[in-house]
Amino acid sequence: MKWERVGSPEQIAAVAALARETWRQHYVPIIGAAQVDYMLAKFQSAAAIARQIAADGYEYYLVPDAGYLALAPDVAGKSVLLSKIYVKEDRRGTGLGRALVEFAEKRAGELGCRELWLTVNRRNAGSIAFYERMGFRKTDELVTDIGGGFVMDDWRMAKTLRAAEEARD
Repeated sequence: MKWERVGSPEQIAAVAALARETWRQHYVPIIGAAQVDYMLAKFQSAAAIARQIAADGYEYYLVPDAGYLALAPDVAGKSVLLSKIYVKEDRRGTGLGRALVEFAEKRAGELGCRELWLTVNRRNAGSIAFYERMGFRKTDELVTDIGGGFVMDDWRMAKTLRAAEEARD
């Protein structure tokens, strides 16, 4: 499996295209087309992704034509937000999602972090079940106003990681 750390305009455009495809397939039945379109423009447009990388310290990784993830490290807080993890519909069930999570865990360990956490829509039963199989546990309920008349109604899920020294072995 070929991983690419995203940085070039072409890679950013590829992530934005994957976001449009995966989000519309997966989220429209859960939150509706209007909120999906709003969130894509606000959080997953090429401009938003470039800003997250340049200004907010996000690390995006791409598996071309298959999936991507985004990490937001908080090294001082010893945690990493698994901000985005998406796999194309025809690649689900192939182990790619598991590989992406394992990569995120490894990267968090390299940064000396002890916790990997994420947010997931509380009605997204399939993804919640996947994260639980990967060792994440629900830690909090989050309701976040994201503007445009929309809110995210999420679970915060977290996983405690092995010590950074062990992760490097």
